Amino acid sequence: MFDDALESAVKVFQQRHGYSGSGVISDTLIRQMNVPVLTRIQQLLINMERVRWLPVSPEGRLIVVNIPEFMLHATNNGKKEFDMPVVVGKEGHSTVSFYGDMNNVVFSPYWNVPASIVRKEILPAQGRNANYLANNNMEVTGERNGLPVVRQKPGPKNSLGQVKFLFPNSFNIYFHDTPAKDLFKRDNRAYSHGCIRLSDPVKMANYVLQDNGDWTAEKIDSAMNAGKEKWVKIKDPLPVMITYYTAWVDENKTLHFRDDIYGHDNVVAKKMFEDPQGE
Repeated sequence: MFDDALESAVKVFQQRHGYSGSGVISDTLIRQMNVPVLTRIQQLLINMERVRWLPVSPEGRLIVVNIPEFMLHATNNGKKEFDMPVVVGKEGHSTVSFYGDMNNVVFSPYWNVPASIVRKEILPAQGRNANYLANNNMEVTGERNGLPVVRQKPGPKNSLGQVKFLFPNSFNIYFHDTPAKDLFKRDNRAYSHGCIRLSDPVKMANYVLQDNGDWTAEKIDSAMNAGKEKWVKIKDPLPVMITYYTAWVDENKTLHFRDDIYGHDNVVAKKMFEDPQGE
C-alpha cells in the first residue's frame, strides 16, 4: 500500500539522490532504486579514493563546489556557513576539478566570448540574423586567427549577469551570475559551457567582501547595477575547491549518491576493480 509511511520514505530517498522530494515515483527513480548493492559499494570505494587526492583543507574560510551535486558549500574551519545551488558544465563542456584562490570580484562585467563559442554559435547566428550582435548587446573589438573577437557589454542581457568571481586557473573557469534563473529550479543543473553559475551572487559578493573595508550591501548593489565594469581585489583571497563526489556522508551522517554525470566513476572503476560495475 502506498501509505504515508511509504511516501515519506520515497521523499527521503529522493533527497538522498538529488531529486526534489515530491514523493512521486518515476521511471528515473525506479532505476535509482534498482542499482545493485555491489555497484553502490564500488561507488563508495571510488569516492573514498578521491578523498586521498585532495590537498588538506586550509584553516578559515573555504568554498567547495561538488559538481555532481550541483551545489556550492561555504565553510569556516569546517563549520557550514551556507549552501548554494549552482549550474555546472554540460557534457562536452565539463567543469574541471581543481584548487585555486579567489582573488577578484568583477562587477557589471564584460563577457569576452570564447573563440569556440564565436565559431560554433555566434557566426551561425549572425548568418541567420544580421542584427544578432546588436540585439544581444555585443560588439566586435578585433580579429584573432581569422575569427572576430566578440564581447558582450555589461547589462541585463549579459550572460555573466551582474558579477563574476575570479580564482586564476588554466581552465578559465570562474563563478558568475546569470540571467537564466529558471535553471536553478531543476534537479539536474549541467547546462553551462564549463563555468559555474551561482543562484545567489549577491550573497556571494557580500560574503567574499565582508572584510574589504567599506563594501557594504548598498555599495555592492550599486556596483552590480552600474552598467560599468569594476574590478575589486579581495583583501584575503579565499581558497576554492572544485570537487567531483558522487557519494558522500553529510553533517547529519546521511549517505548521499549522485549520478556520474561525466563518466569519471566508470574510468576509475576500470582501474580499481576486476569486475567494474556501472549504473
